[in-house]
Amino acid sequence: MDTATARSLDRAADVVLRRVGDRASADALGLRLSHVDAPTGLAYQHYTPSLSVVLSGRKRSIVGDDDQVWGRDRFIITPVDLPVVSAVVAAEEGRGFLAARYQLAPALVAEVAAAMPRNGRLPEVTDRLGTWSPALADAFARMLALLDEPEHLPILAPLIAREIVLRLLQTDQAPRVLAAVDEHDPVVPRAVSLLSDRMAEPWSMSDLAAAVGTSQPTLFRRFREATSMTPTQYLKRRRLGEAQHRMVVLGETAAQAASAVGYRSAAHFSRDYRHLYGQPPAADASRLRDQLRRRGSEEALGRYA
Repeated sequence: MDTATARSLDRAADVVLRRVGDRASADALGLRLSHVDAPTGLAYQHYTPSLSVVLSGRKRSIVGDDDQVWGRDRFIITPVDLPVVSAVVAAEEGRGFLAARYQLAPALVAEVAAAMPRNGRLPEVTDRLGTWSPALADAFARMLALLDEPEHLPILAPLIAREIVLRLLQTDQAPRVLAAVDEHDPVVPRAVSLLSDRMAEPWSMSDLAAAVGTSQPTLFRRFREATSMTPTQYLKRRRLGEAQHRMVVLGETAAQAASAVGYRSAAHFSRDYRHLYGQPPAADASRLRDQLRRRGSEEALGRYA
């Protein structure tokens, strides 16, 4: 990492450490801030379109078959609503684990993309982890700095938001950023919406393709390009994540949660759950509830990491 990028991310980390408890200002900027003192177990996260950044420590993120451990030298773009399973795997001495997730507004991405000159074909995205540029890191640090100057937020935040999108579109992750807003190819956003809103239904690939008005091969290809998952994998992750949430937050039993999200077999649910999270459903829910009690915050679930 070059010196300029490192300095910008250091500035951003210092702001997060100071302002992690200021939820109101963070919400106004479209930010979710996280500070964890020690490694955690795997937990479900529902990501909306966003830029996810680790500023101190390291985390493990599982998106489909993509399972990576990463830190502040990289970032992740989530182009559409995604079920992500993650854990904090390292916390630095003094700072702990610090992270920020910045919401990407599809309308703003579309506006900035339309104003940019087209310089040939976009590169193919082969890595889910993006690489910082000095300009992107500087813009991101300046956005976080507004947490210290809330009086300037109404004027400066829209300008910096446009700059962040511009800088993202100049990185190797540009195709993934644009995947959320391609109005001429709404296949993936429509499919994601259907699977999320009606997850308990017994979807087949043919049913889903018909519902979004495309062929099965086209649906499979475009969905995997945008999410690193097949529609079937996506539906399973959404069901397992929602079941975890229902057990931990709503207090449902494993059988109740499994039925609510569309599983017809308790044994099938338990097998899938253990394969993803490493523990049986009831034991994992108990572990997460203990974390909630110790920390007194839903951040114990890792939802904002």
